[in-house]
Amino acid sequence: MIKQLISLLSITLTMVFTTPVWAEDLTDVETIINQATLAAYYRGEDGRSEARMLIEDAQGRKQQRQFTILRRDHEDGGDQQFLVAFSRPADVRDTVFLVEKHAKTDDDRWLYLPGLDLVKRISAGDKRTSFVGSNYFYEDVSGRNPDEDNHQLIETTEEHYLVENTPKDANSVEFGRYQVWIEKISMLPVKIEYYDSSDKLYRRVEVLATEDVQGIPTVTKSRVSDLISGASTTMEFRFIRYDLGMESSVFTERSLRNPPRQWLKRPQPL
Repeated sequence: MIKQLISLLSITLTMVFTTPVWAEDLTDVETIINQATLAAYYRGEDGRSEARMLIEDAQGRKQQRQFTILRRDHEDGGDQQFLVAFSRPADVRDTVFLVEKHAKTDDDRWLYLPGLDLVKRISAGDKRTSFVGSNYFYEDVSGRNPDEDNHQLIETTEEHYLVENTPKDANSVEFGRYQVWIEKISMLPVKIEYYDSSDKLYRRVEVLATEDVQGIPTVTKSRVSDLISGASTTMEFRFIRYDLGMESSVFTERSLRNPPRQWLKRPQPL
């Protein structure tokens, strides 16, 4: 409750001081990155949303996915738990993705494949591979650890901070660098562009729509584009709710085969 009141106060103050006359730009890149990480992945003590994913290849062929995302934080900027349960279409129904996100070490990730009744452990080396056949990566779902990259503030405009990031371990990822546009008012990352080792732009992640949910700026639509193949995936988020009081037991390996149905049910309107 205290955290929610603080979030509401923060949003109110942000709305008051939205002009360059009153707002003071941040200059420390680590502060900017930390605030953007909190805005994107740590709103509320926990949260749920329903996602509709549209995958489209270069020939215009389309596939759809529908799933529910549950999240619980251990602490702001620290460890987290995620559970993603698929409901549509039939070929991915009851597939469940579980993440134990660690602030200081590699995340633990599991994928339950109901057709095989198999729990598959996803290695750290697979985190930047396709998430259930889409253009999103596994790492996009739970977020990349900021400590894995070096950060540099490239530009500050009236609306955005532009930060360039380079991996500390170049052999662990497919990109050479990536740039992030962070919206000043919300501190949400609203566009990310990835460049390969030859410095060719090949991938873009962009926010298409946001809304205030319980006083919290929240992404409601985003898209990932493969600029080489021409394929893209668009994701819409609905029925978003924060601070539900989920317990850690919701995010155990047992939930892979027996998902927590009470938290997957659509919540009543606020």
